[in-house]
Amino acid sequence: MKRKIAIAADHAGYEYKEIVKNYLSENFDIQDFGTFSTDSVDYPDFVHPAATSVENGENELGILICGSGNGVQITANKHQKIRCALCWMPEIAVLARQHNDANMISMPARFISKEVAIEIAEKFLSTDFEGGRHQNRVDKIAVC
Repeated sequence: MKRKIAIAADHAGYEYKEIVKNYLSENFDIQDFGTFSTDSVDYPDFVHPAATSVENGENELGILICGSGNGVQITANKHQKIRCALCWMPEIAVLARQHNDANMISMPARFISKEVAIEIAEKFLSTDFEGGRHQNRVDKIAVC
């Protein structure tokens, strides 16, 4: 059974979303929350449903893409059970999973290559949380 992954982007991340989605679709069940073109949109309209799907267990993990990666990450992290890490290199995606149990990542389409975006997604999806001393820290993240 394929792992279920949410993906969403704004207009600046649309092209990268399509590339990452197509690359991952052979090994993962990808649920695409949009956007579906390069027409200007408001990223929260796509991020909130994607984050909710991870939060409620419909999808195991999520990938978000916008121009800087910041807007989508800030929006996703408003959700109580989401830990979304801004990743601009594969090593950060690995550490976000290992140490922070990140369940979503965001990527900055305007600052990384398409090849790096694919590598970041691969590392994120293939790395497990280490637990141990990191679990205590993760448990202290949520305030409510």
